[in-house]
Amino acid sequence: MQMLTAEFCLEFETGSATDVGCRRNVNEDALLARPDSGLWAVADGMGGHEAGDFASSAIVQQLDTIGHAASDEDLTSRFMDRLFQANRLIRARAAELGGSTVGSTVVTLLVHGCSYACIWSGDSRAYLLRNGQLVQQSRDHTEANALLAAGTITPEEAENWPRKNVITRAIGTSNEPQCDRVSGNLEPGDIFCLCSDGLTEHIEDHEIAACLASLPPQQACEALIRETLNRGARDNVTVLAVRCAATVDSGNWPADDVLDDLA
Repeated sequence: MQMLTAEFCLEFETGSATDVGCRRNVNEDALLARPDSGLWAVADGMGGHEAGDFASSAIVQQLDTIGHAASDEDLTSRFMDRLFQANRLIRARAAELGGSTVGSTVVTLLVHGCSYACIWSGDSRAYLLRNGQLVQQSRDHTEANALLAAGTITPEEAENWPRKNVITRAIGTSNEPQCDRVSGNLEPGDIFCLCSDGLTEHIEDHEIAACLASLPPQQACEALIRETLNRGARDNVTVLAVRCAATVDSGNWPADDVLDDLA
């Protein structure tokens, strides 16, 4: 994918990988990469087989129809329209199942021109690696984070909170999607990472940064999945990486798995 801006031509290289993990029978994660539309997404379903996988699939299927936007505002509007449609489908599915809780997290990267936005609901994460620094763009919608923000618990208590994985937002669990958004301007060399919590349960941020910095996107995703499986992968795991460059970079990437020494 190439985008011509007033200053330079941006090119995007995408990598993606997903796995059912070591303890689950069904992969309730789903991902979407549409660089031609400036859209990348990861969704993590909940509700069990025929529910969680339906929810995450409904989201990516709706987002896959987003088309080509005329502006970043148009892209965001198209995105939210598709998310509303997915929310409606998921709630209808929950009603068919007798009112069971059915939903899915979603985290997305939207790009138009030299602008980007990350929009999310739940605890799937978006990271940006820029100039060697990895910064989480999203903020987990979890019970522990809500208590931490309110000053009820300390960061140490939040890390060991018994309900730390309980999420407070997800697509399909309310009448309308409840999302947060951050935005900014792209720079050549930026690398974005979208992932489900199946990755961050086992892999530390500094390990994600090392992998993204040392390997091209597809190899980085495969290495992160491989190491998550080596560490037990208690959940489905999905990761998507997007590298932004001003020119095509055919540099010499290291061939060795940079996570070999992290186990």
